[in-house]
Amino acid sequence: MASSLISRQLTLSLQKNHRLSAAGCRYVSKAAAKTQVEYDYDGPLMKTAVPGPRSQELTKQLGEIQNVGAINFFCNYEESRGNYLVDVDGNRMLDIYTQISSIPIGYNHPALLKLMTNPNNLSTFVNRPALGILPPENFPDKITESLLSVAPSGMSRVQTMACGSCSNENAFKAMFIWYKNKERGYSSPSDAELNSCMINQAPGCPDLSILSFMGGFHGRTMGCLATTHSKVIHKLDVPSFDWPIASFPRLQYPLEEFTRENAQEEARCLEEVEDLIVRWRQKGKPVAGIVVEPIQAEGGDNHASPDFFRKLRSVARKHGCAFHVDEVQTGGGCTGKFWAHEHWAMDDPADIVSFSKKLLSGGYFYRDELQADKGYRIFNTWMGDPSKNLFLAEVLNVIRRENLLEEVVRSGKALLNGLYELQTQYPSVLSRARGQGTFCAVDVRDAETRDRILVQTRDKGVLLGGCGDSSIRFRPALIFKEYHAHILLNILNDVLAQNK
Repeated sequence: MASSLISRQLTLSLQKNHRLSAAGCRYVSKAAAKTQVEYDYDGPLMKTAVPGPRSQELTKQLGEIQNVGAINFFCNYEESRGNYLVDVDGNRMLDIYTQISSIPIGYNHPALLKLMTNPNNLSTFVNRPALGILPPENFPDKITESLLSVAPSGMSRVQTMACGSCSNENAFKAMFIWYKNKERGYSSPSDAELNSCMINQAPGCPDLSILSFMGGFHGRTMGCLATTHSKVIHKLDVPSFDWPIASFPRLQYPLEEFTRENAQEEARCLEEVEDLIVRWRQKGKPVAGIVVEPIQAEGGDNHASPDFFRKLRSVARKHGCAFHVDEVQTGGGCTGKFWAHEHWAMDDPADIVSFSKKLLSGGYFYRDELQADKGYRIFNTWMGDPSKNLFLAEVLNVIRRENLLEEVVRSGKALLNGLYELQTQYPSVLSRARGQGTFCAVDVRDAETRDRILVQTRDKGVLLGGCGDSSIRFRPALIFKEYHAHILLNILNDVLAQNK
Protein backbone atom coordinates (compact mmCIF):
# COMPACT_ATOMS: atom_id res chain seq x y z
CA MET A 1 0.00 0.00 0.00
CA ALA A 2 2.82 2.42 0.91
CA SER A 3 4.59 1.68 -2.36
CA SER A 4 1.39 2.28 -4.33
CA LEU A 5 0.81 5.61 -2.59
CA ILE A 6 4.34 6.86 -3.34
CA SER A 7 4.00 5.76 -6.97
CA ARG A 8 0.71 7.64 -7.31
CA GLN A 9 2.26 10.77 -5.75
CA LEU A 10 5.19 10.55 -8.17
CA THR A 11 2.86 10.39 -11.18
CA LEU A 12 0.77 13.33 -9.97
CA SER A 13 3.91 15.30 -9.19
CA LEU A 14 5.32 14.90 -12.70
CA GLN A 15 1.95 15.77 -14.30
CA LYS A 16 1.71 18.90 -12.16
CA ASN A 17 5.26 19.95 -12.99
CA HIS A 18 4.53 19.59 -16.69
CA ARG A 19 1.66 22.08 -16.35
CA LEU A 20 3.73 24.46 -14.24
CA SER A 21 6.58 24.62 -16.74
CA ALA A 22 4.44 25.99 -19.56
CA ALA A 23 4.59 29.73 -18.91
CA GLY A 24 7.51 32.03 -19.69
CA CYS A 25 9.44 34.16 -17.19
CA ARG A 26 10.26 37.81 -17.71
CA TYR A 27 13.63 37.38 -15.98
CA VAL A 28 15.08 34.89 -18.49
CA SER A 29 17.89 36.52 -20.43
CA LYS A 30 17.71 36.29 -24.21
CA ALA A 31 21.41 35.47 -24.09
CA ALA A 32 20.63 32.00 -22.74
CA ALA A 33 18.80 29.30 -24.64
CA LYS A 34 16.13 27.88 -22.35
CA THR A 35 15.97 24.08 -22.24
CA GLN A 36 13.40 23.29 -19.59
CA VAL A 37 14.19 20.79 -16.85
CA GLU A 38 11.07 18.62 -16.86
CA TYR A 39 10.50 18.75 -13.11
CA ASP A 40 11.51 22.41 -12.71
CA TYR A 41 9.37 25.51 -12.47
CA ASP A 42 9.71 28.22 -15.11
CA GLY A 43 10.78 31.03 -12.80
CA PRO A 44 10.31 32.76 -9.45
CA LEU A 45 6.82 33.68 -8.27
CA MET A 46 6.41 35.87 -5.19
CA LYS A 47 3.05 36.28 -3.45
CA THR A 48 3.94 37.82 -0.09
CA ALA A 49 6.80 39.40 1.74
CA VAL A 50 9.30 36.91 3.17
CA PRO A 51 8.76 35.69 5.80
CA GLY A 52 5.05 35.68 5.04
CA PRO A 53 2.14 35.44 7.49
CA ARG A 54 2.19 31.65 7.73
CA SER A 55 5.98 31.59 8.25
CA GLN A 56 5.68 34.19 10.98
CA GLU A 57 2.95 32.19 12.68
CA LEU A 58 5.01 29.00 12.59
CA THR A 59 8.12 30.81 13.82
CA LYS A 60 6.17 32.07 16.82
CA GLN A 61 4.86 28.56 17.47
CA LEU A 62 8.31 26.96 17.27
CA GLY A 63 9.79 29.78 19.32
CA GLU A 64 7.87 28.46 22.31
CA ILE A 65 9.75 25.17 21.91
CA GLN A 66 13.29 26.10 20.83
CA ASN A 67 15.54 28.93 19.68
CA VAL A 68 14.38 30.28 16.31
CA GLY A 69 16.92 33.08 15.95
CA ALA A 70 18.44 31.64 12.77
CA ILE A 71 15.22 30.68 10.96
CA ASN A 72 14.59 32.54 7.70
CA PHE A 73 11.18 31.10 6.80
CA PHE A 74 9.29 27.81 6.74
CA CYS A 75 9.24 25.72 3.57
CA ASN A 76 6.76 23.64 1.62
CA TYR A 77 9.05 20.86 0.45
CA GLU A 78 6.25 18.93 -1.24
CA GLU A 79 5.77 21.81 -3.69
CA SER A 80 9.47 22.56 -4.18
CA ARG A 81 10.85 21.36 -7.51
CA GLY A 82 14.22 21.22 -9.19
CA ASN A 83 16.05 24.51 -8.63
CA TYR A 84 13.08 26.13 -6.88
CA LEU A 85 12.24 26.25 -3.19
CA VAL A 86 8.63 27.05 -2.23
CA ASP A 87 7.78 28.49 1.18
CA VAL A 88 4.63 27.92 3.23
CA ASP A 89 3.12 31.18 1.94
CA GLY A 90 3.39 30.04 -1.68
CA ASN A 91 6.47 32.08 -2.61
CA ARG A 92 8.62 30.32 -5.20
CA MET A 93 12.32 31.17 -5.16
CA LEU A 94 15.21 30.19 -7.40
CA ASP A 95 17.41 28.56 -4.78
CA ILE A 96 21.09 29.43 -5.20
CA TYR A 97 21.88 28.46 -1.60
CA THR A 98 20.41 24.90 -1.60
CA GLN A 99 20.30 24.19 2.13
CA ILE A 100 23.85 25.49 2.62
CA SER A 101 25.20 23.74 -0.49
CA SER A 102 23.73 20.34 0.32
CA ILE A 103 21.13 19.59 -2.40
CA PRO A 104 22.91 17.74 -5.25
CA ILE A 105 20.24 17.34 -7.95
CA GLY A 106 17.46 19.67 -6.87
CA TYR A 107 14.24 19.22 -4.96
CA ASN A 108 12.01 16.18 -5.49
CA HIS A 109 14.06 14.72 -8.32
CA PRO A 110 11.96 12.05 -10.12
CA ALA A 111 14.80 9.51 -9.95
CA LEU A 112 14.86 9.76 -6.16
CA LEU A 113 11.07 9.65 -5.84
CA LYS A 114 11.06 6.55 -8.02
CA LEU A 115 13.63 4.95 -5.75
CA MET A 116 11.07 5.13 -2.96
CA THR A 117 8.61 3.01 -4.95
CA ASN A 118 10.93 -0.01 -5.10
CA PRO A 119 9.68 -2.52 -2.49
CA ASN A 120 13.20 -3.94 -2.19
CA ASN A 121 14.26 -0.65 -0.58
CA LEU A 122 11.55 -0.43 2.05
CA SER A 123 13.44 -2.21 4.84
CA THR A 124 16.38 0.16 4.32
CA PHE A 125 14.13 3.15 4.96
CA VAL A 126 12.15 1.57 7.79
CA ASN A 127 15.07 0.14 9.78
CA ARG A 128 18.11 2.16 10.79
CA PRO A 129 20.83 -0.15 12.11
CA ALA A 130 23.73 0.58 14.43
CA LEU A 131 26.17 0.12 11.57
CA GLY A 132 29.28 -0.38 13.68
CA ILE A 133 27.95 -3.58 15.21
CA LEU A 134 24.95 -4.82 13.17
CA PRO A 135 25.20 -3.70 9.51
CA PRO A 136 22.76 -5.05 6.91
CA GLU A 137 23.75 -7.80 4.49
CA ASN A 138 23.99 -5.48 1.46
CA PHE A 139 26.02 -2.76 3.20
CA PRO A 140 29.42 -3.61 1.63
CA ASP A 141 27.88 -3.71 -1.84
CA LYS A 142 25.99 -0.45 -1.35
CA ILE A 143 29.10 1.33 -0.04
CA THR A 144 31.05 0.08 -3.04
CA GLU A 145 28.28 1.16 -5.41
CA SER A 146 27.97 4.63 -3.91
CA LEU A 147 30.88 6.09 -1.96
CA LEU A 148 33.75 3.95 -3.19
CA SER A 149 32.76 4.60 -6.81
CA VAL A 150 33.82 8.22 -6.28
CA ALA A 151 36.71 7.65 -3.87
CA PRO A 152 39.48 10.26 -4.13
CA SER A 153 42.78 9.24 -5.67
CA GLY A 154 44.86 6.92 -3.51
CA MET A 155 42.01 5.87 -1.24
CA SER A 156 40.09 2.60 -1.03
CA ARG A 157 38.69 2.96 2.48
CA VAL A 158 35.79 5.04 3.75
CA GLN A 159 34.27 5.52 7.19
CA THR A 160 30.63 6.56 7.11
CA MET A 161 29.22 9.10 9.55
CA ALA A 162 26.06 11.14 9.85
CA CYS A 163 27.11 14.76 9.26
CA GLY A 164 30.02 17.03 8.42
CA SER A 165 30.99 17.87 11.99
CA CYS A 166 31.08 14.27 13.17
CA SER A 167 32.97 13.35 10.00
CA ASN A 168 35.71 15.85 10.83
CA GLU A 169 35.61 15.07 14.54
CA ASN A 170 36.30 11.39 13.89
CA ALA A 171 38.84 12.17 11.18
CA PHE A 172 40.76 14.16 13.82
CA LYS A 173 40.58 11.17 16.15
CA ALA A 174 41.90 8.91 13.38
CA MET A 175 44.86 11.24 12.86
CA PHE A 176 45.66 11.29 16.58
CA ILE A 177 45.43 7.48 16.83
CA TRP A 178 47.66 7.09 13.77
CA TYR A 179 50.20 9.58 15.13
CA LYS A 180 50.48 7.89 18.54
CA ASN A 181 50.65 4.38 17.09
CA LYS A 182 53.44 5.53 14.81
CA GLU A 183 55.22 7.22 17.73
CA ARG A 184 55.12 4.14 19.97
CA GLY A 185 56.20 1.87 17.11
CA TYR A 186 52.80 0.19 16.88
CA SER A 187 53.41 -1.59 20.19
CA SER A 188 50.70 -1.86 22.84
CA PRO A 189 50.01 1.22 24.96
CA SER A 190 51.61 1.26 28.41
CA ASP A 191 49.76 0.84 31.69
CA ALA A 192 50.41 4.52 32.38
CA GLU A 193 48.69 5.45 29.14
CA LEU A 194 45.74 3.15 29.82
CA ASN A 195 45.23 4.47 33.35
CA SER A 196 45.82 8.18 32.75
CA CYS A 197 43.45 8.46 29.79
CA MET A 198 40.51 7.73 32.09
CA ILE A 199 41.15 10.94 34.03
CA ASN A 200 41.98 13.10 31.00
CA GLN A 201 45.69 13.22 31.76
CA ALA A 202 48.91 12.54 29.85
CA PRO A 203 50.38 10.28 28.68
CA GLY A 204 47.09 8.51 27.87
CA CYS A 205 45.53 11.78 26.70
CA PRO A 206 48.52 13.26 24.84
CA ASP A 207 48.91 16.96 24.24
CA LEU A 208 48.72 16.72 20.45
CA SER A 209 47.32 19.37 18.11
CA ILE A 210 45.73 19.95 14.71
CA LEU A 211 46.92 22.90 12.62
CA SER A 212 44.13 24.86 10.95
CA PHE A 213 43.77 28.16 9.11
CA MET A 214 42.26 31.51 10.00
CA GLY A 215 38.95 31.79 8.17
CA GLY A 216 38.43 28.03 8.11
CA PHE A 217 35.23 26.29 9.12
CA HIS A 218 35.21 22.60 10.05
CA GLY A 219 32.19 22.27 12.30
CA ARG A 220 30.74 23.19 15.67
CA THR A 221 31.52 20.15 17.82
CA MET A 222 34.32 20.60 20.37
CA GLY A 223 37.29 19.32 18.39
CA CYS A 224 36.06 20.82 15.14
CA LEU A 225 35.35 24.14 16.82
CA ALA A 226 39.00 24.39 17.82
CA THR A 227 39.80 24.45 14.08
CA THR A 228 36.93 26.77 13.11
CA HIS A 229 37.85 30.45 12.79
CA SER A 230 35.21 32.02 10.57
CA LYS A 231 32.72 33.81 12.85
CA VAL A 232 32.68 34.85 16.50
CA ILE A 233 29.14 33.51 16.99
CA HIS A 234 30.38 29.94 16.52
CA LYS A 235 33.05 30.13 19.21
CA LEU A 236 32.08 32.60 21.91
CA ASP A 237 31.90 31.18 25.49
CA VAL A 238 33.02 27.68 24.47
CA PRO A 239 36.32 26.32 25.90
CA SER A 240 38.82 25.25 23.26
CA PHE A 241 42.24 23.70 22.67
CA ASP A 242 45.54 25.52 22.30
CA TRP A 243 46.12 24.48 18.69
CA PRO A 244 48.09 26.39 16.03
CA ILE A 245 46.27 28.64 13.56
CA ALA A 246 48.01 29.71 10.36
CA SER A 247 47.12 32.54 8.00
CA PHE A 248 45.30 31.48 4.85
CA PRO A 249 46.38 33.30 1.67
CA ARG A 250 44.46 36.47 0.98
CA LEU A 251 44.66 36.66 -2.79
CA GLN A 252 44.29 39.86 -4.79
CA TYR A 253 42.00 39.96 -7.83
CA PRO A 254 42.06 39.83 -10.79
CA LEU A 255 44.56 36.99 -10.32
CA GLU A 256 46.39 37.61 -13.58
CA GLU A 257 47.26 41.15 -12.50
CA PHE A 258 48.70 40.12 -9.13
CA THR A 259 50.70 36.99 -9.94
CA ARG A 260 53.83 38.11 -8.09
CA GLU A 261 52.00 39.49 -5.06
CA ASN A 262 49.85 36.38 -4.69
CA ALA A 263 52.84 34.07 -4.98
CA GLN A 264 54.55 36.05 -2.21
CA GLU A 265 51.43 35.85 -0.04
CA GLU A 266 51.20 32.08 -0.43
CA ALA A 267 54.91 31.68 0.31
CA ARG A 268 54.45 33.75 3.48
CA CYS A 269 51.58 31.53 4.65
CA LEU A 270 53.52 28.32 3.95
CA GLU A 271 56.49 29.66 5.89
CA GLU A 272 54.14 30.45 8.77
CA VAL A 273 52.78 26.89 8.70
CA GLU A 274 56.26 25.44 9.06
CA ASP A 275 57.12 27.89 11.82
CA LEU A 276 53.98 26.96 13.76
CA ILE A 277 54.68 23.23 13.44
CA VAL A 278 58.16 23.76 14.87
CA ARG A 279 56.93 26.06 17.65
CA TRP A 280 54.16 23.71 18.75
CA ARG A 281 56.58 20.80 18.80
CA GLN A 282 58.84 22.84 21.05
CA LYS A 283 55.84 23.65 23.26
CA GLY A 284 55.26 19.91 23.73
CA LYS A 285 52.12 19.93 21.59
CA PRO A 286 53.17 18.28 18.32
CA VAL A 287 51.00 18.80 15.24
CA ALA A 288 49.48 15.42 14.36
CA GLY A 289 47.60 16.74 11.34
CA ILE A 290 46.84 19.71 9.12
CA VAL A 291 43.23 20.36 8.09
CA VAL A 292 42.33 22.66 5.20
CA GLU A 293 39.38 23.41 2.91
CA PRO A 294 40.04 23.58 -0.85
CA ILE A 295 37.99 26.78 -0.76
CA GLN A 296 37.25 28.39 2.61
CA ALA A 297 33.50 28.54 2.25
CA GLU A 298 31.87 29.84 5.44
CA GLY A 299 34.91 32.04 6.01
CA GLY A 300 34.40 34.05 2.81
CA ASP A 301 35.06 31.81 -0.23
CA ASN A 302 38.79 32.26 0.06
CA HIS A 303 40.85 30.57 -2.66
CA ALA A 304 44.49 29.55 -2.99
CA SER A 305 46.43 28.22 -5.97
CA PRO A 306 47.00 24.52 -6.68
CA ASP A 307 50.69 25.19 -6.06
CA PHE A 308 49.92 26.37 -2.53
CA PHE A 309 48.08 23.16 -1.69
CA ARG A 310 50.72 20.93 -3.28
CA LYS A 311 53.40 22.65 -1.20
CA LEU A 312 51.23 22.44 1.91
CA ARG A 313 50.96 18.71 1.37
CA SER A 314 54.75 18.52 1.12
CA VAL A 315 55.09 20.42 4.39
CA ALA A 316 52.80 17.93 6.09
CA ARG A 317 54.82 15.02 4.71
CA LYS A 318 58.10 16.64 5.75
CA HIS A 319 57.00 17.07 9.36
CA GLY A 320 55.19 13.76 9.75
CA CYS A 321 51.71 15.30 9.96
CA ALA A 322 48.60 13.78 8.42
CA PHE A 323 47.10 15.89 5.62
CA HIS A 324 43.32 16.25 5.91
CA VAL A 325 41.32 17.90 3.12
CA ASP A 326 37.86 18.97 4.29
CA GLU A 327 35.52 18.64 1.29
CA VAL A 328 32.29 18.84 3.28
CA GLN A 329 31.09 21.83 1.26
CA THR A 330 33.22 21.60 -1.89
CA GLY A 331 32.77 17.85 -2.57
CA GLY A 332 30.14 16.41 -4.89
CA GLY A 333 30.80 18.18 -8.18
CA CYS A 334 30.04 21.87 -7.58
CA THR A 335 33.51 23.03 -8.68
CA GLY A 336 33.32 21.16 -12.00
CA LYS A 337 35.23 18.16 -10.66
CA PHE A 338 33.75 15.71 -8.20
CA TRP A 339 36.35 16.68 -5.59
CA ALA A 340 37.68 20.23 -5.52
CA HIS A 341 41.18 18.99 -4.65
CA GLU A 342 41.31 17.25 -8.04
CA HIS A 343 42.06 20.71 -9.45
CA TRP A 344 45.41 20.55 -7.63
CA ALA A 345 46.71 17.57 -9.67
CA MET A 346 48.70 16.21 -6.72
CA ASP A 347 51.16 13.36 -7.15
CA ASP A 348 50.98 12.70 -3.40
CA PRO A 349 47.27 12.54 -2.46
CA ALA A 350 45.80 13.52 0.88
CA ASP A 351 45.69 11.16 3.84
CA ILE A 352 42.08 11.93 4.73
CA VAL A 353 39.23 13.55 2.76
CA SER A 354 36.06 14.30 4.68
CA PHE A 355 32.66 14.81 3.08
CA SER A 356 28.97 15.44 3.73
CA LYS A 357 26.33 17.82 2.31
CA LYS A 358 25.95 16.91 -1.41
CA LEU A 359 26.90 13.32 -0.62
CA LEU A 360 23.76 13.20 1.54
CA SER A 361 25.40 11.58 4.55
CA GLY A 362 28.86 12.06 5.99
CA GLY A 363 32.19 10.40 6.57
CA TYR A 364 35.77 10.41 5.44
CA PHE A 365 37.95 8.55 2.96
CA TYR A 366 41.38 7.59 4.21
CA ARG A 367 44.63 5.83 3.41
CA ASP A 368 45.25 2.33 4.76
CA GLU A 369 47.64 3.56 7.45
CA LEU A 370 44.88 5.72 8.98
CA GLN A 371 42.79 2.64 9.74
CA ALA A 372 41.96 2.53 13.47
CA ASP A 373 43.71 -0.41 15.15
CA LYS A 374 40.70 -1.62 17.19
CA GLY A 375 36.93 -1.66 17.06
CA TYR A 376 35.02 1.03 18.95
CA ARG A 377 37.85 3.58 18.56
CA ILE A 378 35.98 5.28 15.71
CA PHE A 379 32.39 4.60 16.64
CA ASN A 380 28.92 5.90 17.42
CA THR A 381 25.45 4.41 17.28
CA TRP A 382 24.47 5.19 13.70
CA MET A 383 27.77 5.78 11.85
CA GLY A 384 25.82 6.93 8.84
CA ASP A 385 22.51 5.91 7.30
CA PRO A 386 22.15 3.11 4.70
CA SER A 387 19.12 4.81 3.13
CA LYS A 388 21.34 7.77 2.21
CA ASN A 389 23.70 5.41 0.39
CA LEU A 390 20.75 4.27 -1.74
CA PHE A 391 19.96 7.87 -2.61
CA LEU A 392 23.61 8.70 -3.26
CA ALA A 393 24.01 5.79 -5.67
CA GLU A 394 21.05 7.12 -7.65
CA VAL A 395 22.36 10.70 -7.48
CA LEU A 396 25.64 9.47 -8.96
CA ASN A 397 23.73 7.69 -11.73
CA VAL A 398 21.97 10.98 -12.56
CA ILE A 399 25.25 12.91 -12.51
CA ARG A 400 26.82 10.46 -14.97
CA ARG A 401 23.76 10.01 -17.16
CA GLU A 402 23.12 13.73 -17.53
CA ASN A 403 26.80 14.78 -17.63
CA LEU A 404 26.14 17.18 -14.80
CA LEU A 405 29.78 17.99 -14.11
CA GLU A 406 30.03 19.31 -17.67
CA GLU A 407 26.83 21.26 -17.00
CA VAL A 408 28.42 22.76 -13.89
CA VAL A 409 31.37 23.99 -15.95
CA ARG A 410 29.06 25.61 -18.53
CA SER A 411 26.65 27.22 -16.09
CA GLY A 412 29.52 28.19 -13.78
CA LYS A 413 31.21 30.04 -16.62
CA ALA A 414 27.99 31.93 -17.35
CA LEU A 415 27.56 32.75 -13.66
CA LEU A 416 31.14 33.94 -13.10
CA ASN A 417 31.25 35.95 -16.33
CA GLY A 418 28.00 37.57 -15.28
CA LEU A 419 29.48 38.47 -11.91
CA TYR A 420 32.51 39.97 -13.65
CA GLU A 421 30.17 42.13 -15.74
CA LEU A 422 28.15 43.21 -12.71
CA GLN A 423 31.20 44.22 -10.71
CA THR A 424 32.37 46.26 -13.71
CA GLN A 425 28.95 47.89 -13.92
CA TYR A 426 28.71 48.48 -10.16
CA PRO A 427 32.34 48.96 -9.01
CA SER A 428 31.30 50.86 -5.88
CA VAL A 429 29.25 47.87 -4.72
CA LEU A 430 30.90 44.64 -5.95
CA SER A 431 34.49 43.40 -6.18
CA ARG A 432 36.66 40.25 -6.20
CA ALA A 433 34.28 37.97 -8.11
CA ARG A 434 35.76 34.48 -7.94
CA GLY A 435 34.87 30.83 -8.25
CA GLN A 436 35.33 27.33 -9.61
CA GLY A 437 32.39 25.80 -11.45
CA THR A 438 29.24 27.15 -9.84
CA PHE A 439 30.99 27.48 -6.47
CA CYS A 440 31.24 31.26 -6.76
CA ALA A 441 31.29 34.37 -4.61
CA VAL A 442 31.61 38.12 -4.84
CA ASP A 443 32.45 40.75 -2.22
CA VAL A 444 30.08 43.58 -1.35
CA ARG A 445 31.37 46.94 -0.11
CA ASP A 446 30.21 46.32 3.47
CA ALA A 447 28.19 43.85 5.55
CA GLU A 448 25.15 46.14 5.79
CA THR A 449 24.86 46.46 2.02
CA ARG A 450 25.47 42.72 1.57
CA ASP A 451 22.69 41.83 4.01
CA ARG A 452 20.31 44.29 2.36
CA ILE A 453 21.04 42.82 -1.09
CA LEU A 454 20.35 39.30 0.20
CA VAL A 455 16.93 40.39 1.47
CA GLN A 456 16.09 42.33 -1.69
CA THR A 457 17.03 39.46 -4.02
CA ARG A 458 14.98 37.09 -1.86
CA ASP A 459 12.00 39.45 -2.15
CA LYS A 460 12.37 39.23 -5.93
CA GLY A 461 12.54 35.43 -5.87
CA VAL A 462 16.23 34.47 -5.63
CA LEU A 463 17.62 32.86 -2.51
CA LEU A 464 21.33 33.53 -1.86
CA GLY A 465 23.65 33.15 1.12
CA GLY A 466 26.30 35.25 2.77
CA CYS A 467 29.76 34.23 3.92
CA GLY A 468 32.79 35.88 5.44
CA ASP A 469 32.60 39.52 6.46
CA SER A 470 30.73 40.87 3.45
CA SER A 471 30.62 38.26 0.67
CA ILE A 472 27.71 36.69 -1.20
CA ARG A 473 28.12 33.00 -1.98
CA PHE A 474 26.42 31.12 -4.80
CA ARG A 475 25.66 27.42 -4.18
CA PRO A 476 23.22 26.09 -6.78
CA ALA A 477 22.40 22.43 -7.34
CA LEU A 478 24.23 20.50 -10.06
CA ILE A 479 21.14 20.78 -12.32
CA PHE A 480 21.54 24.58 -12.41
CA LYS A 481 21.77 25.63 -16.07
CA GLU A 482 22.89 28.68 -17.99
CA TYR A 483 19.37 30.09 -18.24
CA HIS A 484 19.06 29.82 -14.44
CA ALA A 485 22.25 31.86 -14.19
CA HIS A 486 20.69 34.57 -16.33
CA ILE A 487 17.50 34.62 -14.24
CA LEU A 488 19.71 35.16 -11.20
CA LEU A 489 21.95 37.75 -12.84
CA ASN A 490 19.03 39.80 -14.15
CA ILE A 491 17.38 39.95 -10.75
CA LEU A 492 20.70 40.70 -9.05
CA ASN A 493 21.24 43.51 -11.56
CA ASP A 494 17.86 45.02 -10.65
CA VAL A 495 18.78 44.90 -6.96
CA LEU A 496 22.25 46.36 -7.46
CA ALA A 497 20.74 49.27 -9.34
CA GLN A 498 18.92 50.14 -6.10
CA ASN A 499 22.17 50.03 -4.09
CA LYS A 500 24.60 52.08 -6.17
